[in-house]
Amino acid sequence: MKNQKKLLVLALALIMVLTMFAGCSSQKPADEPEQEGPAEIIGKIILATTTSTQDSGLLDEILPDFTYKTGYEVDVVAVGSGEAMKMGENGEADVLLVHSPAAEKAFVEAGHGPERFDVMYNDFIILGPKDDPAGIKAAAPDNAQAAFQKIYDDQVTFVSRADESGTHKKELSIWEKLGLTPSGDWYVESGKGMGDVITMTNEMLGYTLSDRATWLNMSEGTDLQIITEGDKDLYNQYGVIVVNPEKNEMINAEGALAFQNWILSDETQALIGQYGTEKYGQPLFTPNASK
Repeated sequence: MKNQKKLLVLALALIMVLTMFAGCSSQKPADEPEQEGPAEIIGKIILATTTSTQDSGLLDEILPDFTYKTGYEVDVVAVGSGEAMKMGENGEADVLLVHSPAAEKAFVEAGHGPERFDVMYNDFIILGPKDDPAGIKAAAPDNAQAAFQKIYDDQVTFVSRADESGTHKKELSIWEKLGLTPSGDWYVESGKGMGDVITMTNEMLGYTLSDRATWLNMSEGTDLQIITEGDKDLYNQYGVIVVNPEKNEMINAEGALAFQNWILSDETQALIGQYGTEKYGQPLFTPNASK
């Protein structure tokens, strides 16, 4: 009987000790904040994206949030959409953020990525000198084909991206619809990114096709204006694609998927929709993630 009482006392004592430890482990000191985000950097991803996305300033604004929430740092390689997809094909990037939907579809169908998702959109615009020597703004304020036809007929200086970017492919599609092949001294094939092309166009007092976001970010201090806008042919959709990890054993598949999930999330879509509103009075991109 005495032995049973001793065992009962020991059992109760053990329960009390365990309860005390449990209570201590479930509480944190009052001055220790709740952990939010990763405690340390856990890896790095390579994002191949467009010069227009980079030149808009969007990535500088939102990527710190991705690193904070996931622990992945981002190396951004800003090139044309065509070059970005070549990087994906060669296994030189982990994830793509590009704006050439037809080429993106072909990229996925060729097995270079499992799926493509819409992320955001804005529009293309035609820029030209403030004095508009070709009179395009009056003749074709909302008709891209009519504007291109007048540029071609008058042979006024036009600066092309000429870099297989999404912007370049959009430009080529307009010429193709008109049945025209631009050439000659008036047609300048730059092979440069959007920011550089706007600078060249300003210096040459010419015309060019630009995405609206880059223009808004660079418009101050130029002698350019929007000549043509609002045409449905000037719609500009951006998409995200995770690169097939079989392309290269060094591809960070987990980090790429984390980026895709992050940029499609409601929180990041809200960040995208807010960017530019304070400075320009309008968002530079409209989020439209498909999940």
